[in-house]
Amino acid sequence: MFWLILLMSLAILGLIVSGVYFEVKPAAASAGRRWLKPTIGTNIVVFFAAQLGLLALGIHDALAQPEVAAAARELSIGEGLAIIGIGIPTGLSTIAAGIAVGPVGAASLAVLAEKPEMFGRTLIYLGLAEGIAIYGLVMSILLLDKI
Repeated sequence: MFWLILLMSLAILGLIVSGVYFEVKPAAASAGRRWLKPTIGTNIVVFFAAQLGLLALGIHDALAQPEVAAAARELSIGEGLAIIGIGIPTGLSTIAAGIAVGPVGAASLAVLAEKPEMFGRTLIYLGLAEGIAIYGLVMSILLLDKI
């Protein structure tokens, strides 16, 4: 089974390397069209064949039951509500960051169309708006430590 995982990894690596190569040298993509499509097609076929092989040969390992199942610890209602309460700051701050980034991003694009030298300043404004989500995540992590 490890050879299938290695085969899939090599196919993915081949696609990534060819993508980076043609991004760096786009002229090589037009010059080498004769071998480009068969090579990428072969990588994709190998990847999907390896996935099917993993599915066929690895289904036994995926469905195997452990001999002794570890007893799951049940949560009380209070602990469940505490975990929900911990998730609320992350959710609300993410929504607020989305609401803030929308207009700031649109205004940044409008300014950059007229004055490209303002890129650094607009990036700082976008970072400040996105920081709202990070503050909510930090609060949730600190609260999670209290449980």
